[in-house]
Amino acid sequence: MKAKIHPVMYETKVICASCGNEFMTHSTRKEIKVDTCSNCHPFYTGRQRFQQAAGRIDQFNKKYGFDQKK
Repeated sequence: MKAKIHPVMYETKVICASCGNEFMTHSTRKEIKVDTCSNCHPFYTGRQRFQQAAGRIDQFNKKYGFDQKK
């Protein structure tokens, strides 16, 4: 490997703005702030709302005249 071409790596603290969760990783930045993390994201916590998605699909089908009963 060539000398003096690689970025400096730091032990980085990642801070979630939503839940306040903090964890350590490695990056070229000293601190990273994120909106959501795996601790509070609905996909990872199992709090997804499938009923809302189903309602939006029905609303779309009604708006554009798609009839699923054919």
